[in-house]
Amino acid sequence: MIVITNPFFVEDEIDILHSLLKEGLSLLHIRKPDFSELEMAQFIHQIKLEYRANLVMHNHHDLAEDFGINRLHFSEKERKSLNDFPARFSKPRSFKSTSTHSIESFNSLENFEYAFLSPLFKSISKENYFPERDLFEELKSRTNHKTKMVALGGIDSENIRQVLEKGFDDVALIGSIWKNENPLKQFKLCQKNALSHSQSQV
Repeated sequence: MIVITNPFFVEDEIDILHSLLKEGLSLLHIRKPDFSELEMAQFIHQIKLEYRANLVMHNHHDLAEDFGINRLHFSEKERKSLNDFPARFSKPRSFKSTSTHSIESFNSLENFEYAFLSPLFKSISKENYFPERDLFEELKSRTNHKTKMVALGGIDSENIRQVLEKGFDDVALIGSIWKNENPLKQFKLCQKNALSHSQSQV
């Protein structure tokens, strides 16, 4: 399961992130589009060294090497000019993820570990952000099985199992975590429901 940071300020954010990682959060996407490079460096510096392998950077990719982070996320726009990025971002030990909004776009991907496909449901974190296409229906046209498909958009503890049952490989959470009074409690509930799906597949 993946959690994406709130793009805006969150009180006690680092403490919350540590509690999520301690509870078994596998990947934490750091998405702070308004951060300067210095602010990003200060933010990452507060996260314990033991969790660096769990971090994925959305911007200021140049800092990744300095912090020993080998996971980078590229937006749809960035993906189209990925060849312009420094060669070190293509090292064998680096893992790349990206964002897509249609099955056609997802199917065309190469050399990405996983990709978000969104929005699946009405967004919890963004106002008036609705799916324009039925991504559950589009899922039937999937031809790319080398890239893991991660559902994003409106996913919470109530629908997470349905999403996984429909064939998505994983889920990413934003609004269900950061719009909740108790982010850790909500995460554990999502984790429990996702795990119940996994166990039913064994």
